[in-house]
Amino acid sequence: MNQRLFFWSLTSALSGFLFGFDTVVISGAEQAVQELWDLSAEMHGLTISAALWGTVLGAILGSWPSDKFGRKATLVWIGILYFVSAIGSAIAPDPYTLMIARFIGGVGIGISTVAGPLYISEMAPPQFRGRLTGLYQFNLVLAILIAFLSNYLLSGIGDHAWRWMLGVEAIPALLYTLLCLGIPESPRWLIVNKGDVAAGREVLSKVNPDMSDEELDALVREIEDSATHEVSKHSFFTRQLIKPILLVFLLSAFNQLSGINAVLYFAPRIFEMTGLGEQAALLQSIGIGITNLIFTFIGLWLIDKAGRRTLLIIGSIGYITSLGLTAWAFATESFTFVPIFIFAFIASHAIGQGAVIWVIIAEIFPAKHRAHGTSFGVSIHWIFAAMITLTFPIVVNLLHPMFIFGFFSFMMVLQLLWVKFMVPETKGKTLEEMETALGIK
Repeated sequence: MNQRLFFWSLTSALSGFLFGFDTVVISGAEQAVQELWDLSAEMHGLTISAALWGTVLGAILGSWPSDKFGRKATLVWIGILYFVSAIGSAIAPDPYTLMIARFIGGVGIGISTVAGPLYISEMAPPQFRGRLTGLYQFNLVLAILIAFLSNYLLSGIGDHAWRWMLGVEAIPALLYTLLCLGIPESPRWLIVNKGDVAAGREVLSKVNPDMSDEELDALVREIEDSATHEVSKHSFFTRQLIKPILLVFLLSAFNQLSGINAVLYFAPRIFEMTGLGEQAALLQSIGIGITNLIFTFIGLWLIDKAGRRTLLIIGSIGYITSLGLTAWAFATESFTFVPIFIFAFIASHAIGQGAVIWVIIAEIFPAKHRAHGTSFGVSIHWIFAAMITLTFPIVVNLLHPMFIFGFFSFMMVLQLLWVKFMVPETKGKTLEEMETALGIK
């Protein structure tokens, strides 16, 4: 693999690191925040989910800066939003300021889930696209592990430990922003959106150094032809795009209906429900991060070999089993097994939906609609994530955990049936060939 391509992809994927860190770091602070300001369950849910509502807005708006100003400029501004959010969260004097700061970070997350995978998918050759786009998810889960570890290490430094937990994100945010200044623009954005064929061809030659001039010219023509295809002249919500639109809608909805964000955001609280003390619960949360990282690595190793659809099937079966067993453990008060089943759930997510979602969303739309399509997919993802995170503290007070995890398991049965009968395979195809495979052309 071209080393420059890998470095550029990794730099873009670091936006996923900030996403993962920002998403999970709140788990170590959420109970301290509730106690400090004596928040009701409803206010607590709103405070903790503030970042996710910002994420929804960022995901909806993410296609606009990505198309207008370019993928690179958008990635740079994502880092600035994360930095502002981290500092604002650390010094927040009241829950409303904390919500605003977290909301700003959420906007950065939402835009990053559009621009990060989008940039990599447009840079990478077909044989490496799954693994390189998957670097976004790998960085995400690496950050989850580091966030859980950071929370554990900072938990004993005093009453204001939660402020340090949230503020430490400013360091990687600044580093990421500086690195983004050194990457090139996406060649497909240069050709399709800016109309600068020469600059786009130059980047493609760096990405594909083994290609002859004739092969590069053919690739450029293929990209130009895709941009001028009839479907590109229509608005987004059309009959021609119904298959990819439905695919990303269901993929994003099922991702959150597995309960993954509920577990990541409230992991210490879930473990405390089994009788573990606060410190032990935080330590068990680190196990979630380690499991997530290991199985994400396996998923990325398999994604261009076994394919996206196969990993979704494997993950769905793991979801159903682990969530069903977690419901059983709570029903029978077999609390000793809960951490084991939660780890199995995380492994199932990492090798399935976690490894696949950002890859598929970023690769199945035609050139003119790729940013809009990616924005639509991640918007649905974050709308469901925000709703589940907002309601989870309330639902936990109303329902036995057996019913909550049983519901998540049932949703994954529906996902398995959907993947088995409706989801196509996309591995090994160029972004332009994908249009034919999905019946868009």
